[in-house]
Amino acid sequence: MKILHTSDWHIGRSFHTHSTLGHLREVLAALVLVVRDREVQVVVVAGDVFDSAMPSADAYSLLAWALREIRQAGASVVLTSGNHDSATRLGFQAEWAGQAGIHVITRPEQFLEPVTINDAHGPVHFYGIPYLEPAMIRHLFPEETLRNHEQVLTFAMRRIREDLAVRGGRSVVLAHCFAAGVTPAAEATEVERDITAGGLDLVPVAVFGRADAPQITAPQADAPQTSYPDYVALGHIHGRATLTDRVRYSGAPLHYSFSEADKPRGAWLVDLQAGDTAAIEWVGLPVPRRLSVLTGEIGELLTGDDYEEFEHDWVSAVLTDQVRPLDGMRRLQKRFPHCVTLEHRPKVTVDTDAASYGERLHLKDDHEIVAEFLQFVRNGVGQTEFERELVAELMAANDLREITA
Repeated sequence: MKILHTSDWHIGRSFHTHSTLGHLREVLAALVLVVRDREVQVVVVAGDVFDSAMPSADAYSLLAWALREIRQAGASVVLTSGNHDSATRLGFQAEWAGQAGIHVITRPEQFLEPVTINDAHGPVHFYGIPYLEPAMIRHLFPEETLRNHEQVLTFAMRRIREDLAVRGGRSVVLAHCFAAGVTPAAEATEVERDITAGGLDLVPVAVFGRADAPQITAPQADAPQTSYPDYVALGHIHGRATLTDRVRYSGAPLHYSFSEADKPRGAWLVDLQAGDTAAIEWVGLPVPRRLSVLTGEIGELLTGDDYEEFEHDWVSAVLTDQVRPLDGMRRLQKRFPHCVTLEHRPKVTVDTDAASYGERLHLKDDHEIVAEFLQFVRNGVGQTEFERELVAELMAANDLREITA
């Protein structure tokens, strides 16, 4: 069975106030072509389908279009809710969608009810674990200690393995979490929102089973039996990551931050074969508009031939001019229409002592005050000789006016 693992669509998310719906539609259209050309049988979406708990009508329309296109390309869909989704809204009419081959898993207890899809080698059980916040589910399982995300997923995986040992066959688990072995939370990109509220934290990859764990494909007499999934499709991290051969992140289909610019976009194509073997390969998806960080003086960025290739990119400009250029963003957008951020970072700075600006001006004459002010606003670079002469001339003229007044 060929399975395409994707996640974190974040339908409705904006990029520096710009809508991403058009670009996401372009990427999902390419994903549909992969489904058709590679004869994919199941597409899994591991959480964060929407970016908001209250998606717009346009966001719903894009999701409906994408799911319809995937089904018409020949694949079933299994998707779960993430921490950005409203489980209630995403799961609305899920029962009827399931009849059409689109399986939406959002209710907390649904991880115990696998979606079973058959191929020539027998059944494949898809266990979807929706985003399970401990405070929202511990009342359903009062006998369990469920205070953090690790405890919740440990419990869910134990129950899944017990169920799988009885059912037999191959299996896939979907989960949305920050698993140990990926980028530490302190280094995550700005859109990989750290799961820390209420004590939620990293989940050890061992919770999902060892990479070389043996499979039990049929129930045996000496219960209780446990089994490990053939593949674990994770979501929440926006860059692809391989924690073990069987446990992976696919990342998001679009770049949602300049900190993600170097992360490839795509999905994992997983071919579950007979027994417990799986062939896995990365399938790239198009990037509708690149993200580029350009650093230099504004004159260089506006006229340099080396920057011509970036004119149609999303641009984050870092200006190194000694003095912050006037109207810098408007001027940059004439050459780079999609320039969306600007930072002033002078090439030369001079260290000053710990004294405050006010303290440094105490008991100084007017000439020294002007010199200190210019040095302060220029990040430590003082007056030029021309400026010194000009200030002296203006002050002399002002003194003359006061005498004759």
